[in-house]
Amino acid sequence: MGKKLDFEKNDILWKDRRRRLGLPLSFTRYEVTEDRLITRTGFFKTETDEILIYRIMDIRLLRTLGQKIFGVGTVTLISSDKSQPTLELKDIKQPDDVRVFLSKLIEQQRAARGISGREFLGGGHAHEWYDDDNDADH
Repeated sequence: MGKKLDFEKNDILWKDRRRRLGLPLSFTRYEVTEDRLITRTGFFKTETDEILIYRIMDIRLLRTLGQKIFGVGTVTLISSDKSQPTLELKDIKQPDDVRVFLSKLIEQQRAARGISGREFLGGGHAHEWYDDDNDADH
């Protein structure tokens, strides 16, 4: 099968690589499409993870002094995804712009699906503050 299937064709809205000393010298790549955030790590063995954008619950930005010197930062995403509740976009360029971009994209995706943030709370999603043993109570 030489052609990509239509449902796999998503335009990449943003992409970057993890950077070392401000240079893209790693095998960790990040991509954002309209509805997914995709991470690919590795060279000989590649691992690909996806998070649906609307499942991202919170965004945090961290910039150490060293990161500021090299013009990078780490954006941490907290999601309702059970397999990957926390994802770090480490050492990316323009981290504050990426944070704002992702916030707007999350809101667009939630609005398109008719989902509000309240629907995630207590819904059996993996978070440090949520106890899965009490799932029957919700």
